[in-house]
Parts: sequence; structure tokens; C-alpha cells
Amino acid sequence: MMKKICVVGLGYIGLPTSVMFANNGFHVHGVDVNESVIDQLSRGEVHIIEPGLKELLNSAIEKNTFTVSNTPVEADIYIIAVPSPINEDKSANMRYVEEATKSIVPYVKQGNLVILESTVPPRTVEDILIPILEQSGLAIGDELYISHSPERVIPGKVFTELVENDRIVGGINSVSSDMTVELYKTFVKGQIHVTDATTAELVKVIENTYRDINIAFANELAKISDQIGVNVWEAINFANFHPRVNIHLPGPGVGGHCIAVDPWFLVEKQPDLANIIHLARNTNDSMPSYTAGRVKEILGQNELGKVAVLGLAFKANIDDMRESPSMEVVKHLREEDIDFVAYDPHASRIEFEEQVASFDEAVNGADLLLILTDHQVFKELDLKSVRKQVKSPVVFDTKNCISRYQWEENGFKVYKLGDSKNI
Repeated sequence: MMKKICVVGLGYIGLPTSVMFANNGFHVHGVDVNESVIDQLSRGEVHIIEPGLKELLNSAIEKNTFTVSNTPVEADIYIIAVPSPINEDKSANMRYVEEATKSIVPYVKQGNLVILESTVPPRTVEDILIPILEQSGLAIGDELYISHSPERVIPGKVFTELVENDRIVGGINSVSSDMTVELYKTFVKGQIHVTDATTAELVKVIENTYRDINIAFANELAKISDQIGVNVWEAINFANFHPRVNIHLPGPGVGGHCIAVDPWFLVEKQPDLANIIHLARNTNDSMPSYTAGRVKEILGQNELGKVAVLGLAFKANIDDMRESPSMEVVKHLREEDIDFVAYDPHASRIEFEEQVASFDEAVNGADLLLILTDHQVFKELDLKSVRKQVKSPVVFDTKNCISRYQWEENGFKVYKLGDSKNI
């Protein structure tokens, strides 16, 4: 008999995970509290942009292996894949994890497996999941099994990485881990590494914190390079030829639901010990303000003009604006009283007053083009046409994604973040 999985949370991780299992021998029931999400999925439509998602969704619907609603159902396995954001004070917001766990308590039965996929602070399974699931009356570890197996994928390559990436499984006991490994082996080709739940939680947070610290180093190098006549992109490229050096790249900030969030989990847990982590977070959080300041410098103190902000998503070629540094840059542009409009080719809806729906509307009459996201479309612009549309041919590229030579050949003055060598 086909095993049934109930996935709570149908966002950027929960939905792809659901349709993967639904196309690999399981019946999956997806749960989300957002009625609009349920309505769209019921019609075979997707609410997020991800290559291959719509095709796999429709395949599962045709096979009758995927259903959705806003309430859980009885199943053999429960997967919790809800957001774990931070509050204004940078503390972890565990409300969604708590509510999702509480929602399945009336449905779990003896022999079930509960897997937390959300990225969470260490000890979440021990301190939050287990106490809530004990309310089911089932003996934890003997009648009800629990694991943490964090997602390790990036938007735009979710299905490739779900299959090919190594996976971490942290069970509360060996039975929980074994059950979880057997489940993911149905489609995971990468190696599955087994540990305890708290270590698995820490591993995922470590991965994103490492990247955050590395990017903070790159951002500091960019600021320094802006002052000493150096092109930071060139310098980092040369440094990375060393076999033991791998410096990441600078930018207008760090975004997304992982790198900009997860390090705060460790700062909150051990504020007196997480000193480098805290400093890196503050460094990366300072970049949107720094970027807005550079925009003001480029425009000139006395004659501020219209800025066309290009790119609102936190990374290239996706629609995800969660924790996007572009949104923080926008906030600082407002604070500087800089006139601007913003455009993102992948945005599915208008999010704020200054956002426009077309590229032409954004660049017409602009005094500065500000590239904040390295979408492919921005690398392939018809520069002759753009030159005719703008009022002043000036571009500030914070992602090093355009060709200085090509833009200058078409009459533009090009500024790049961390590059005072070529001004």
C-alpha cells in the first residue's frame, strides 16, 4: 500500500519537496494556511517560480498522488516545512514551527515519523517539537519517531539539488534516523549523513553562517577598495587562484531566507560567544545603507535626479524578495529623499508605491541606473535603445554583472561597487 506523507507548509521548500515525493511512489497531502495558495494549487497553478515545478505538480495531480487543503490529515509521515524568520529584535520567530507542530498532534498515531525540514536554532527539536508532540500521548522515540533533516537547496536549482546534494539526517534515536534515511533514499542520490537532531540543526546554521562571514569579508574589502584605487572584483579573482583561498563576492547586502537570518540564531543562543558572527551580520546589514550613500555621491549632492532601481529579488533569475537587500536599499533611498522607481522582471506583483511594471517605465528619463540583482535580462539589454531612453547615461553596478567595455562603448559612465580603479 502506498505510504502517505503530510507536508505542512507549501512554500519554496515544502511544495517542491511535496511534488518530488508525489512523483516517487508516495501519496502526498500538502497543507498551507494561505487560502490563495491552496486555491492556486488546486487548479494546477504554482505561486512560486521554480524551473520544473509546474510540470511536476501537474504530473502528481494527474496521478492523483497530490492533494491540498488548509488542515492536516492522517498520514504515515509528517514533514514540517514552514518559515522560521527572525523578529525585529533579531530573535528567532518560532511561531510557525510551533503552530505547524500543534496542528498535527490530533492526527499522529503510533508508528508515525515527524520530520522537521525548516532551518531552526539548535535544540528546536528537543525544546519545542518534542514537548508539543508529547501532547499526542504517544511515547516519543518508541511510538512516535522524530528527525530533523534540513533543506540544503537554492532557488532556481531546487530539484537538481534535492536529488544530488548530500543530506543531513538527525534523529532523536537510531530508529528515527533509519526511517528518515529510507524515506529520502527514494530520490536522493547524494550521500545521507546521520547524526543527532541538535547537531543536524547546528550543521545547517553553520553552513549559512560560514557564507555570511565570508561575504562580510568581501564587503569590507569592497569598502576598502572604494578608497584606495583598487577594483575589488579583480583583486578577489586573483586571490582565489590560490588553492586554499575561496573568497565570496561583495554586493549591496545579503538576502534570502537563510544567510541573512540563520546566523542570528547563534547570536541569540550565545550572544557573549558569537562575536565574529555578530560582526559579520552587522557588516552585511550595513551594505544597503552604504549602497544608498554611494548612489547619492554619484548623483551629486546638489543635483539629485531620478534613479532606476533594477532588481528586487535577493538573487538572480527568481522572484523571491524575502530578506532582499534591494528592499533595504529602497528604504534608504527614501530616507535620503532620492527620487526613484524600481523594477524587477521576475516580480509577479507590485509590492510598493515606487515599483513599476515595465523596464521602459523604469529607465525612461533616468539619471542613474542602479543594478541590485544580477538577473540575466540585465546582462542582455539593447544598450543603444537604453541610451536613448535615459536622461543621463550613468550606471552603478553593485553585482559586477555588466560589461564595462560594452556600456562605455555605448556612451555610459560606469560605476561598480568596490571599484575606484576605473573611475
